Amino acid sequence: MRPLFLIDTDTASDDAVALIMALRSPEVRVLAITAVAGNVGVQQAARNALYTAELCGSNVPIFVGAEKPLQRAHQSADWFHGRDGLGDHSYPHPRRALEKKPAVDAIVETIEANPGMVLVTLGPLTNMALALQRKPDIAAKVGRCVIMGGAPCCAGNVTPAAEYNIWCDPEAARMVMRSRLPVELVGWHLCRGDAALNLNDIERVLSLDTPLARFAIECNSRAQEAYFEQTGEQGISLPDPVAMSIALDPSVVTQQSEHYVDIETTSELTRGMTVVDRLNVTGNDRNKAVWAPVHKAGFKAKAVWTIDIVRWKQALFAALR
Repeated sequence: MRPLFLIDTDTASDDAVALIMALRSPEVRVLAITAVAGNVGVQQAARNALYTAELCGSNVPIFVGAEKPLQRAHQSADWFHGRDGLGDHSYPHPRRALEKKPAVDAIVETIEANPGMVLVTLGPLTNMALALQRKPDIAAKVGRCVIMGGAPCCAGNVTPAAEYNIWCDPEAARMVMRSRLPVELVGWHLCRGDAALNLNDIERVLSLDTPLARFAIECNSRAQEAYFEQTGEQGISLPDPVAMSIALDPSVVTQQSEHYVDIETTSELTRGMTVVDRLNVTGNDRNKAVWAPVHKAGFKAKAVWTIDIVRWKQALFAALR
């Protein structure tokens, strides 16, 4: 039986490519897509997901979720992805309608009806936190929870300490990390350097000459510019597709380890920082007071450190053929 996926996303340009990878894969079945406010507003994110699904010829149901973080105002990343999240190319409106059921209801019901399924999150974790608040025991029914988020022991992309998805709603991220979900944390560092699509990779995608290949590069046009402005690196960084490649094929991971993980929620300087106890020092006496809640409940996550870059790119090329 094919693995069953539920994807939660703030659909912008890299999310759209990740959705293509999942919807085009013959190895999995996507049961539902839920939209959350993040890169763009939640209604735009839902429309972008619907448009992408239509490009793939998929009728997967798409549900609208949280309009803002749990305790904060929504701050988008439209400077990176464009006002519409897809590079501002005036794509047509989707033909199909969004589902009327709220995303949180869909998440709870889908997980309860499909124990062992794979949960993939590509945006802020607001929807997931709300679902866990409503029904905490769904965490034990998820087989894998692949989260694109965080900058463990690395530079952040929205502040020096934090990656956008976690920074946008750190309270939600802390709730998810402190749940029983079997988290696999795929940080922003994994899409940089050689893992980014270089100019030769971009030409290879365009040479496929398919509508999906052209869309994948075109909708990331603003993101390519923004990535250069931010890092000085040429190419297109695709954090969400990297996470999706791991969700689809765990053997893409070449190094990972399990640790206590928590999220900073109160500091102005390090809001949204993904704090990973990589050296397992939180059990020391000097740290017990701060980490006692995490240790007592055994909240651990797998952090992915390195990937097989050739295999990740091959998975992308295959999806766009």
